[in-house]
Amino acid sequence: MASGAQVKRSPSKLNVRSGDEVEVIAGKDRGKRGKVLRVDRRGERVYVEGLNMVKRHMRPQQVRDGQGERAIGGVIEREGPIHVSNVMVLDPKDGKPTRIGSELEGGRRFRIARRSGTRID
Repeated sequence: MASGAQVKRSPSKLNVRSGDEVEVIAGKDRGKRGKVLRVDRRGERVYVEGLNMVKRHMRPQQVRDGQGERAIGGVIEREGPIHVSNVMVLDPKDGKPTRIGSELEGGRRFRIARRSGTRID
């Protein structure tokens, strides 16, 4: 296998879902909190609102809106991916980072916070 080539993995089961409140535990945004916008299960990465901002240089393109046409382009800032191992879900009870467990009830699986035992969803 060539160096630098990415391995294709099957999508794995992640404990983080979109809409969860998380805290970054490693990297340049360590200690910051935000809401998960989307989850990339194949790459095991999450996009957190306002964190790991990256600049994209976009070529101006004509966009038609209600008033007419306008150009969208230039330097655009948006959220970059963060590996799922570098974030922890916040406990809904006390707002501190917690690990996630699961419990079965009535044939359904629920996520629970290991810290307090409260149900997350």
